[in-house]
Amino acid sequence: MNREVASPSVAPICVVVPCYRCGATIGDAVASIAAQTVAPAQVLLVDDFSNDGTLEQLHFISANYPRGWIEVIALPDNGGPSRARNAGWHRARQEYIAFLDADDTWAPTKIELQMQALRADPEIALLAHPMKVRDRAEAAPPSPRTARTSIVPRARLLLSNPFPTASVVLRRDLPFRFNEDFRRVEDFLLWGQIGFSGFRCAKLDQTLAYWHKANYGAGGLSEDLAAMHRAGRQARLELLRQGLVTLPEHLFARSVGLFRKARQRLFAAVRRWRAQGAAS
Repeated sequence: MNREVASPSVAPICVVVPCYRCGATIGDAVASIAAQTVAPAQVLLVDDFSNDGTLEQLHFISANYPRGWIEVIALPDNGGPSRARNAGWHRARQEYIAFLDADDTWAPTKIELQMQALRADPEIALLAHPMKVRDRAEAAPPSPRTARTSIVPRARLLLSNPFPTASVVLRRDLPFRFNEDFRRVEDFLLWGQIGFSGFRCAKLDQTLAYWHKANYGAGGLSEDLAAMHRAGRQARLELLRQGLVTLPEHLFARSVGLFRKARQRLFAAVRRWRAQGAAS
């Protein structure tokens, strides 16, 4: 039996979901897309050569929703999330693209509120919102019904990444793509290219998506803090090389990055200390 998509209203959005060995979580991610009060017109599940049964599960999930709404793309080898997202971007047919990772979920009013903001200000090229960590076993809080939009200034992009990937909706016709040489902070590099090139970036003030693991110290790419910070440094250098930031801006961003690195190391150490205390 096919599952229903929540709303008869449809937004000109293609959702791109990179999938790699995500059989335990992809069902929840897709269900959160289907539960939108305004449904995206297209969903692309991009299997990054999982080679573990994930591809078969993606086809099974696709078959349980209205025909043609979900498309499955199978990549011939593993290229990382940048390549998977670019493959979906290439196949997208809608005016806007939204990104969702296979282990994250959306609040039901995400697309509705973002489309309201995009219609109110068509010059916005990238629109995001806050995300929070939530245990899968916990009941989801009520989904926001209203949200305020604020333009993100250039200087904010120098401080840290203000746009969690699963929060972003952007214009499909932007002249940038994820850099496939980066497997970490590839999102920050792309957002920087967009924002520092003068495109209008904005953010809603409501939490409309959830991570289901801690950002640091809970496995996955984000656990390797040293590698993350090396990638962040490389991304900042790439923005400098492209002439999108000035040398003073680069040096300022580097100093902020060093401070953030020290703070995150402290948080990771505290988390390990608490875990050891709980286990003893």
